Amino acid sequence: MAKTEHLIIFQKAYILIREIYKDCNSFPKSQKFVLGQRIENTAVNIMENIISANSVVDKSPFFARASLEIEKLRIFLRLAKDLSFLPFKRYEVISARLDEVGRMLGGWIKSV
Repeated sequence: MAKTEHLIIFQKAYILIREIYKDCNSFPKSQKFVLGQRIENTAVNIMENIISANSVVDKSPFFARASLEIEKLRIFLRLAKDLSFLPFKRYEVISARLDEVGRMLGGWIKSV
């Protein structure tokens, strides 16, 4: 078991990525490899920064990058919803999961 798997924020980010991958597969073919890929990559970057922050003493650069990626993902998801690539119900579910990861990251930042 990797040392990050015990982190609840890691588990929540993992679930978020799984959901995003499922939804991006239903994007129109013209956007699956444009906006869909951008959304997937941004979600993976969030998890990579969580893993990196857990592995080093100076966590602040990874916290900053993860926070930035969360903001970018919010915008990309809203764009996908507004362009009707992502149904509103799925947008709500994914946004709630993203907000949860963001709150957990904020708590982790305050605790360190």
